Amino acid sequence: MLRIENITYSVEGRPLFEGASATIPTGHKMGLVGRNGAGKTTLFRLIRGELALEGGEIALPARARVGGVAQEVPSSDISLLDTVLAADTERAALLAEATGATDPGRIAEIQTRLADIDAWSAEGRATAILRGLGFTADEVGRPCSDFSGGWRMRVALAGVLFAQPDLLLLDEPTNYLDLEGALWLESYLARYPHSVLIISHDRGLLNRAVTGILHLENRKLTTWSGPYDQFARARAASLAVQAAEAKKQEARRAHLQSFVDRFKAKASKAAQAQSRVKMLEKMTPITAPEEAAKQVFTFPAPEELSPPIVTMEGVSVGYDGRAVLRGLSLRIDQDDRIALLGRNGEGKSTLSKLLAGRLAPMGGQVTRSSKLRVGYFAQHQVDELHVDETPLQHIQRLRPDEHQSKLRARLAGFGLLADQADTVVGRLSGGQKARLSLLLATLDAPHLLILDEPTNHLDIESREALVEALTAYGGAVVLVSHDMHLLGLVADRLWLVAGGRVTPYAEDLEAYRRMLLAPEAPKEVKPKEPKPDRKAGREAILALKAEVRRCEERIGKLNEMRDRLAMKLADPELYAREAGNQAETWQKKYAEVMEGLDRAEALWLAAQERLEEARG
Repeated sequence: MLRIENITYSVEGRPLFEGASATIPTGHKMGLVGRNGAGKTTLFRLIRGELALEGGEIALPARARVGGVAQEVPSSDISLLDTVLAADTERAALLAEATGATDPGRIAEIQTRLADIDAWSAEGRATAILRGLGFTADEVGRPCSDFSGGWRMRVALAGVLFAQPDLLLLDEPTNYLDLEGALWLESYLARYPHSVLIISHDRGLLNRAVTGILHLENRKLTTWSGPYDQFARARAASLAVQAAEAKKQEARRAHLQSFVDRFKAKASKAAQAQSRVKMLEKMTPITAPEEAAKQVFTFPAPEELSPPIVTMEGVSVGYDGRAVLRGLSLRIDQDDRIALLGRNGEGKSTLSKLLAGRLAPMGGQVTRSSKLRVGYFAQHQVDELHVDETPLQHIQRLRPDEHQSKLRARLAGFGLLADQADTVVGRLSGGQKARLSLLLATLDAPHLLILDEPTNHLDIESREALVEALTAYGGAVVLVSHDMHLLGLVADRLWLVAGGRVTPYAEDLEAYRRMLLAPEAPKEVKPKEPKPDRKAGREAILALKAEVRRCEERIGKLNEMRDRLAMKLADPELYAREAGNQAETWQKKYAEVMEGLDRAEALWLAAQERLEEARG
């Protein structure tokens, strides 16, 4: 149980919590919501003990483990699988001790504890988590240095999920996941055996993976039961009642005050006037709820073009002479709202770049309307903004002849008011940077707007505003997003990117979700990498040799475990005891080790093949 009792904390004199209290029972999964800047991430740091409370108490059970994703996994030559396995520090320590233990009593204790924490199936569990987060079977054996920062964030997430802390703290975990990874995470968290507290603006995650909402508002914490949509309806009803009561009380106050003002000077009415003054003094003020700041996106309207605005006939596209997508025969009209579906690595971003003109076709014919303007937003563009310039300076560079008042009006149309317009980008929030990037992408009133994960760092209110803006927008939209709520409200056509092709998806998003989460869903098969034309460099060969050695060491450890378990199973006393199903338990562990050994040998064979290919 997590108990937050009467806590107080301020940042630079601004109070974030004043007498805030909440209780999260063991095993409950809660979504932590509140306005940007309210203090949600600060609460996580207080729970982890990274910050000291000014008052109150945060209590957890003795020896409870708290885990979260603090930062990405560093680049190293350690494989993804080993990195995730190392996250369970108890298992790693026990296995290390087991290799050198000689005392029979201690060996028995170690083996019992390893059985208790299900250590024998660790590799299978870690591999399943990595696969769920988008890594292929071949990639789990590759070193972390082969992957970008966003992918290493997934490895860090896999590590904390594998370690299974008693209280799991997740801060916007879907920001670095695609739709498939986000759906898998929802399903995994719904089955997670311990307590979870999630900061998220993803309505799908908050509707399907949590059992309650912890709302941070006005420096207080309020617990609501049920998923996010239920919370939103209940809170709206509560605010409506509060507003109505405040209005009634204001009318009652005005009526009493009017009587006092009229008759306080008359002797015959003085006693009545005085009684009404006392009634006014005794009335407990009911404060009307604050109006939420209106979140807006104002996209400029493009002129209408004759359909179609884009056509493709037999197009292939890819990188370095290798086609990722082929045989594309597609059409886009100006009123289309298209969502791109498909597993990671299948080519959604490649298609987006082709449509945006950022990538030339390798073959076939792409025909665009002669007056077509295309707007393109990708998450990496947010990181490419000039951190030492203000939003106003960004837009002035693109519109040097426009009056400053008009430029400020454009910024205000994307929720960047005077203060934000004159603040350097480096000091803006992630959501404000995303708004600026969206403004720059739509500045020319594009007829085709391509959005690749536009909702990262946007809060729920901003996502709803984006839905409204896209619905009213007069151009075509091609959308890649992990936010199923956004896709469901905006898209009217679904394209599935898979197997090097792009085809219409006839069913709906819920059917796609079921397909992805179905156990019998076919596993993705990627084409083999082409063999190198020349021998790899010395450093690459050394790295591959190191990988082979690590695989051999893993096989050696598993063989040792297998031998110890075989000796245990060969002991007649195991079957003579009256302890019930002990033999069955150890037989199960033996089977799990054998499965792990099979997987380790498969990884070793794959590493050997890569080494031989590199040697030429």
